[in-house]
Amino acid sequence: MTQTPALKQITLIGVGLIGGSFVLDLKRQGLVEKVVGIDLDADNLARALERKVIDEAFEEINAQSVGGADWVLIATPVATLPHICRQLAPLLSVHTIVSDVGSTKQSALTAFAEHLGAHLPRCVAAHPIAGSDRHGALAAQFGLYQDKKLIICPHAQQDAGALETVETLWQAVGAHTYRMSAATHDAIFAAVSHMPHMLAYAYVHQIAEHPDGQTYLDFAASGFRDFTRIASSHPAIWTDICMANKDSLLDLLAGQQQALAYLQNLLQSNDADALYRYFEEAQHTRDDWQARQ
Repeated sequence: MTQTPALKQITLIGVGLIGGSFVLDLKRQGLVEKVVGIDLDADNLARALERKVIDEAFEEINAQSVGGADWVLIATPVATLPHICRQLAPLLSVHTIVSDVGSTKQSALTAFAEHLGAHLPRCVAAHPIAGSDRHGALAAQFGLYQDKKLIICPHAQQDAGALETVETLWQAVGAHTYRMSAATHDAIFAAVSHMPHMLAYAYVHQIAEHPDGQTYLDFAASGFRDFTRIASSHPAIWTDICMANKDSLLDLLAGQQQALAYLQNLLQSNDADALYRYFEEAQHTRDDWQARQ
């Protein structure tokens, strides 16, 4: 079995649920000596220090916050990656690994290639499949990644040692790791993550904008709550994700419109048998998926 490496320093850019939970578990296992946190929100950094998510805090990327890092982990909205990579470029040591946690991987690899070209072999595009609608340092928790999936998308110039370090440390916090191409990753997560968020946001809008929408909401209960939970997710994060993966989403939206038109036709034609079969097929698909979890 591969020996789990211990790191002297991880610099975490963006101190919130995803990166914060990861470094909490690494610290608890003694796999990192020091975590440096970089965040634009001074109050968030103060909370991270109080909870011992991080050991040092900085409000900007500079030589002091980055220079000693074995691993720079970028845990910010996907649209910020190009700007952050430009800032990192002159500061990285030759051995430093750079990785991200974003849910669009083609855009991550593009940012790495364009702005960290000389460092590209040690850039690893990764995506942990875990989270919630909470954010910030107070959302960080132990055990978030236990038995969760972690996707890594290697590229043509990938350094094998950097890839193995990232993969092994994610495994150390309980994640099951998978490798796939960035294009495959983006198509999958447009379908099972990004599209559901768009539908939840759209449905909440439909209710809110209806003349009787407030009355409807007064009587909403578990069905509405369950379907719309992810509409409480951070708008900035999901705007960035959807724009970064818009080609896959446009195809899915076209398919969703066809599905809704089909349902509309079944109702208009009073075809209860076909509607039942449609619901039953969907029920079986979801129940089979749930049974495998």
